[in-house]
Amino acid sequence: MGSKCCKSAPDDDAAERERQKAPDKELQAIKIQAWWRGALVRRTLLHAALRACIIQWWWKQKLAELLENKQWAALQQNTWQNWAVVKLQSYVRMWRIRLRYCRLLNTVRIIQVYWRWYTCQNRGFFQGSYELTANRLGLELEISMGSKICRITDCIPFPIKN
Repeated sequence: MGSKCCKSAPDDDAAERERQKAPDKELQAIKIQAWWRGALVRRTLLHAALRACIIQWWWKQKLAELLENKQWAALQQNTWQNWAVVKLQSYVRMWRIRLRYCRLLNTVRIIQVYWRWYTCQNRGFFQGSYELTANRLGLELEISMGSKICRITDCIPFPIKN
């Protein structure tokens, strides 16, 4: 029996060691699996974060483009409004200057009529027309001195040379 006891002791030690190694191997396998699962989760989270960053960057670009388009439209609207205001001011100024010019022209015409009447009454008035053709000169003159009027109508032939 003693020999059996001696033989069984090394087998028991080996089995005991195997039993002790088994939990160590299980723990190591669990650690490796946990590390691998953590790596997978970290990689998945990294990809998700990168995708989120890409979407955020794209969205910021779109918002910047929309803002730029709104600013451009506002600038064009402001430019058109300023152009319309300047054009309207130009037309109003032109109308006012034309009105002043027409008033001045009317005043000048009135002064001319009165001046002509005055000169006709005091000194006389000379008015006439002529017609020039190839062989003659036709004259019509009207001279007024106060209340006297003298009309001259004449046709002067030109000498024809052969």
